[in-house]
Amino acid sequence: MHLQCGRFKLSLERPLIMGVINITPDSFSDGGLFADTARAVAHAQQLIGEGADILDLGGESTRPGAAPVTLDEERRRVLPVLAALADGGVPVSVDTRKPELMLEAISAGAAMVNDVTALSAPGALEALAKAPVAVCLMHMQGEPGTMQANPGYQNVVREVLDYLAGRVAAAEQAGIARDRIVVDPGFGFGKTLEHNLSLLASLREFRSLGVALLAGLSRKAMLGKLTGREPRERVHASVAAALVAVQNGAQIVRVHDVAATRDALAVWNAVKSQN
Repeated sequence: MHLQCGRFKLSLERPLIMGVINITPDSFSDGGLFADTARAVAHAQQLIGEGADILDLGGESTRPGAAPVTLDEERRRVLPVLAALADGGVPVSVDTRKPELMLEAISAGAAMVNDVTALSAPGALEALAKAPVAVCLMHMQGEPGTMQANPGYQNVVREVLDYLAGRVAAAEQAGIARDRIVVDPGFGFGKTLEHNLSLLASLREFRSLGVALLAGLSRKAMLGKLTGREPRERVHASVAAALVAVQNGAQIVRVHDVAATRDALAVWNAVKSQN
């Protein structure tokens, strides 16, 4: 199995590491650290050196309670960093829910679009149908400003799985091939700790969708609730969560701490190869 990611054809025979670059002043994990273009590019190059297989650029925080940013501001944050990285040896993903920015990012060399609203905005599916980029379809209950107010499900695994199945079908109907599609159950996006743990325990069920499976647990509030640690102190919990996700079927893990995750996965891969 592989993921067609722009000009890159990524094998999914081993877990891939997606390194996060937040070009924002207010992200929960590292808000403000990489809000300037030069620092964001330097951090991206560091993550490549540490073993990132994909880079994910975000210009709008989607943490719980976050306010939306304008298209012009998101464009100002993301496009200069993308321009500096697009010709490198690692595919660059742009994390956005705005179809206009998706198109501009693709024109500027993005190999993937990562959308927390699963291409549900008017024009989003059409924007990506003819572009040879990968797409990540994520589940979110509600929207970032209010999603953690009182999330509720009858059966969280079944409801998230059904939603993503519907979005995969919509993407295929629009002309997006399965080898370009990634799904993400959206840990922390309109979900309690119990919901998140249920999804993590049942992650392998999402492989039934027949597309690549991504898990993004790095430094999230669920890990803070389990450990009592602040976001930048959650490295060990994040690595443990990434390993559990991979063991339960994830093929891509989206992380802040690339080197630590790479080392842990190197051990996991070595043991797995013996079997």
